[in-house]
Amino acid sequence: MNSCDFTHFNEEGRAKMVDVGEKLNTRREAVAKGSIYMRPETLTKIIDKTIGKGDVLAVSQVAGIMAAKKTSELVPMCHNIILTGANISFSIDKSNSKIDIEAIVATTGKTGVEIEALNAVSVSAITIYDMCKAIDRGMRITDIRLVKKTGGKSGAYISEDYSK
Repeated sequence: MNSCDFTHFNEEGRAKMVDVGEKLNTRREAVAKGSIYMRPETLTKIIDKTIGKGDVLAVSQVAGIMAAKKTSELVPMCHNIILTGANISFSIDKSNSKIDIEAIVATTGKTGVEIEALNAVSVSAITIYDMCKAIDRGMRITDIRLVKKTGGKSGAYISEDYSK
């Protein structure tokens, strides 16, 4: 197999952005998840909205949506996609002292939004870290992954751990 067998390489074996101009516009959606673990005291302060920088989850939610919209500026071969929707949701898990983050990103277009969803989760988690680092530098961001993708020529993907 040579480098030209991969769609993101040109004839010289160098990276290129794939031309999706001939593809059909279809409804596409991606769901990504991730987690951030922290000390129980940190989680309590987030829940009680007593972190000095403000409402951590509200800021993290907006940051995740902004990240989805800006993905093509950060990931070199990503297409600039017009999103039709983006949402970030959080699940508090007190027993494991963590926050689970889920991003759902949608478009009607020629290419998918998996990277946008992954970027949204990543930046949401990083924002939580940033807002809480003064009291808990040991937070861990983990398990960022695509759990569902629909639309496009390749069809649907649903991971084993996806539930909704």
